[in-house]
Amino acid sequence: MQPLEISFRTGKAKYLQIVDTYRSAIQTGSLLPNTNLPSVRILSHFYNVNRHTVMTALQNLVAEGWLTAIQRSGYVVSKHLPIESSERYSKQVMLQPLEYDFATPVKEIGEIDLSIFSYIFAGGLPDLSAFPKQRFKQSLSMAARQFNAHDMHYSDSAGLPTLKHQILRYLGQARALSADDLLICNGSQEALYLVAKAFINQGDFVAIETLGYPPARQAFESCGAALVDIAQDEQGICVDDLETQLKLRKIKLLYLTPLHQYPTTVTLPIARRLEIYQLCYQYGVLIIEDDYDHEFHYQCRPLQPMAADDPAGIVIYISTFSKIMCAGARLGYLHATKPVLAHLKGLKKLINHKNDAFTQLAVAHWMETGEFERHLKRMTKSYKARWQAMNSTLNALKAQGLNLSFTKPDGGMAFWLNCHQDVVALKLSAREKGIYFQSEEEFYHPNSVRSLKPNDGEVSHIRLGFASQTVEQAEVGIYKIFSEQL
Repeated sequence: MQPLEISFRTGKAKYLQIVDTYRSAIQTGSLLPNTNLPSVRILSHFYNVNRHTVMTALQNLVAEGWLTAIQRSGYVVSKHLPIESSERYSKQVMLQPLEYDFATPVKEIGEIDLSIFSYIFAGGLPDLSAFPKQRFKQSLSMAARQFNAHDMHYSDSAGLPTLKHQILRYLGQARALSADDLLICNGSQEALYLVAKAFINQGDFVAIETLGYPPARQAFESCGAALVDIAQDEQGICVDDLETQLKLRKIKLLYLTPLHQYPTTVTLPIARRLEIYQLCYQYGVLIIEDDYDHEFHYQCRPLQPMAADDPAGIVIYISTFSKIMCAGARLGYLHATKPVLAHLKGLKKLINHKNDAFTQLAVAHWMETGEFERHLKRMTKSYKARWQAMNSTLNALKAQGLNLSFTKPDGGMAFWLNCHQDVVALKLSAREKGIYFQSEEEFYHPNSVRSLKPNDGEVSHIRLGFASQTVEQAEVGIYKIFSEQL
């Protein structure tokens, strides 16, 4: 046979271009099995390249299985090809795509590129510009200098002891939560999925707040849960409605965001917490407490977690560093009783042998030096000023005649605003102006077995986050949202 024509191009090694050309010819059937290739001398002369370049290319093709090297005979196309697309297969009818039989349908979750917006009122987005990058860089450098083989090997899949020690110390001091062990996760979403996987069988009932955190619901539903809406009022989840549903159905889990209810920002009063706890104990229901932004509370000290007073061991406590640092840090953690933790650790090891050890070591060092708590104090002060400013801006709009109503939240990173109009249309108009916020319909779950979403479909609330922008940016953005009504 004659050597194949190759138009060599810059930017890629010549031996790789030779490999690509001959591999493609074999795959398409242009070179058939048992075809003898020209000698190395002929090929190198034809392509005007060094003999070593040709030898390297041919040896690569042999290693991949396309050619066979025969002593004193040279190279031939292999009889048994790694991908049999030679003449016999190239003549076949095009194969049809396989239909996949997934065990559980999972809806693709759309992601919004926030960088395209000029004004961002995302409810859980921290101010990344204020993160102490240089200080944390020092902790990363320390982690790189001090890591050892044990930290880097397949060990401590439940989290590095040095980080767990720092978090446990912090939880005891800042949240009155006394614990002796934790499970470190790749963000709170992994923690939610682990709990769902551990406890939910197909068809099990999970009680949820009517308006709630969509990714949590998706985790439960992906594991087979039947979701049951529980009514809410101005103080949070309604105890009477929860009791009614507990009597009607064998509910296995209750998911709560009691400190700053997501998305309405309401803090669940102590009296209701106690009633909910007693009901769940009575009916054998585990409580998943998602304490996602505990630190940012402005009216007073935040209420201690339900997990801090859990004599029956029915609370699974989940929290995260995403609101303190950033979502990209991928650090969450979970506390529960020893049997529950042991089971979840086993599941965690099946999913992920090892967390990001460098990040864990760096955060542990960051906490140990006190920089973590100093950062928290700075951000709490900053967010409190933005919380006050947003309250003033919204009240100013009301004074100008806009029909708005809201309750100033005790803490968190967002306001829940009743606009008394179709906010879906308002949201679309705002996005055309480069403004991002979320509206009420995004927080209902349409597939709940008992859905309390309004039948008429009209929704009137929006969620305005205040943490990620300056006071000035937020004020301009809010006025732009309602500019057509002023």
